[in-house]
Amino acid sequence: QVRLVESGGGLVQAGGSLRLSCAASGSSFSPDFMGWYRQAPGKQRELVARISGGEVIYYQDSVKGRFTISRDNAKNTVYLEMTGLKPEDTGVYLCYAVKFGLVYWGQGSQVTVSS
Repeated sequence: QVRLVESGGGLVQAGGSLRLSCAASGSSFSPDFMGWYRQAPGKQRELVARISGGEVIYYQDSVKGRFTISRDNAKNTVYLEMTGLKPEDTGVYLCYAVKFGLVYWGQGSQVTVSS
């Protein structure tokens, strides 16, 4: 049974920083991709950042230069370092992992950025 467990969300003022973590557990689970989506109120879910086992990285344009995704393959953990946070970054951040075409999701972490 694969589980993704997230941690690190919270409330922060604009300009502040937060770090999200997502640990994947399960026997011999080594995802092809891991990353983060976010769901803002009244908006569609959008891909924020993605990283592969080979370190190929995608960032949504709005977070480039502010967010950094990284991965510890030995721990099957992906991180999202968020700096220069803006109110429009507010939302539920969902960790995901892909293996053999199957998608696994974390429980979601609320990030709220106050102006």
